[in-house]
Amino acid sequence: MTAPTSNSLNDAPVVTRFAPSPTGFLHIGGARTALFNWLFARHHGGKALLRIEDTDKKRSNQDAIDAILDGLDWLGLDYDDDPVFQSKRAERHAEVAHMLLEAGHAYKCFATPEELEEMRAEQRASKQPMRYDGRWRDRGPNEAPNGASFTVRLKTPQEGEATIEDSVQGSVSVRNEELDDYIILRADGTPTYMLAAVVDDHDMGVTHVIRGDDHLNNAFRQLPIYRAMDDIEGGWPDPTYAHVPLIHGADGAKLSKRHGALGAETYRDEFGILPEALFNYLLRLGWGHGDREEITRGEAIELFELSGVGKSPSRFDLKKLENLNGHYIREKDDAKLAPLVAKRLETDADLALLAKAMPVLKTRAKNLDELAEGAGFLFAKRPLVMTEKAAKLLDDDGRARLSSISKALAGENDWTMEALEATTKALAEELELGFGKLAQPMRAALTGTTTSPGIFDVLVLLGRDESLARIDAQAS
Repeated sequence: MTAPTSNSLNDAPVVTRFAPSPTGFLHIGGARTALFNWLFARHHGGKALLRIEDTDKKRSNQDAIDAILDGLDWLGLDYDDDPVFQSKRAERHAEVAHMLLEAGHAYKCFATPEELEEMRAEQRASKQPMRYDGRWRDRGPNEAPNGASFTVRLKTPQEGEATIEDSVQGSVSVRNEELDDYIILRADGTPTYMLAAVVDDHDMGVTHVIRGDDHLNNAFRQLPIYRAMDDIEGGWPDPTYAHVPLIHGADGAKLSKRHGALGAETYRDEFGILPEALFNYLLRLGWGHGDREEITRGEAIELFELSGVGKSPSRFDLKKLENLNGHYIREKDDAKLAPLVAKRLETDADLALLAKAMPVLKTRAKNLDELAEGAGFLFAKRPLVMTEKAAKLLDDDGRARLSSISKALAGENDWTMEALEATTKALAEELELGFGKLAQPMRAALTGTTTSPGIFDVLVLLGRDESLARIDAQAS
């Protein structure tokens, strides 16, 4: 890997992180966040790190972790260190919380759940913002009942405002009075997300936090931790933030399953999308470089900068993804494409034959399923199952023409497209028929369908013996 280079914002090697919660699959929004982090790090010769935020034990599970890792690997997003599991760092998170507590940047809150619910009820009734009212901010533990449980809350600034120079959103400010003193350690001593994320980002050396703009408010709540810890021990600089607009559906509504908010493995397994296509499509969801649509992995690394990320939500369009997938299918090496198609066939497939067929099968295919469907005739067993339309072509006239075709082709020793075409057209002239009158029943007999690659491609791919056997099986 190229040695990390310094960035002008904080004069440190670029380090990014992707930090998913393992409560489900690697959905489209998460995959794009992972991609943007990975590309930014690779572009600057820095490090791309992975953190699994698995502190929610009720919702986190190993299957979700495996699905996320599998999805990232399929997209070709590699990381420079082993994944960090947040759940294994609780002791470190608590250590920082106690440092904040001892330095006066945090305090013990002995408010009971009942008291807090009463507070929230009063705020709802008076239509006030739902925020902790700081009732224990200036009180000491000696005022609490003996043995009372407590949480630890961060003492956030109450005056002035905080400003973030976001690399995507620009300058964003929030009045400090809008922030409340939130919990950093629960009553059972476990850390909250706000604390854990900051401590992990600092300890991992993260310089750039690139994530969805639904986390923008979190940045203002997390900055006081950085600044308090920098005051305590130094070396806790603010990260550079880049909050990327979320993805919407093609209709402009919030992305949901009906729009395609599914896991990366669904696009691979059910939709037949290639990783190159999804990589390219996710890149273009909210980022652009002129009018370029098709961008290779190498070009993406060379070109990617946060300045190219737009401020408006991007729209996910499955049809556009499929069209782009068609491009990558046509570009992909036939020998590499064949095994992917073979997995989607219900029978053992000859990979050499599949690879040989790819040039004629992939001209219009938009996904691997369409390729598999188109290749099905190659491995069909006699007698072929006919579609309804194909069966109609094999009436008495069609079968009679197949007999003539069989005799003509049986005498053909040069089983090439050119020779087969010349022989078939000569037969059509002899029978005073249009070429289609021979090609249509021949296609039905050879493939069991009315759609296929060119009929002479089909004859060559099936070979002389199999072609004649299929035609004879349907001839009168």
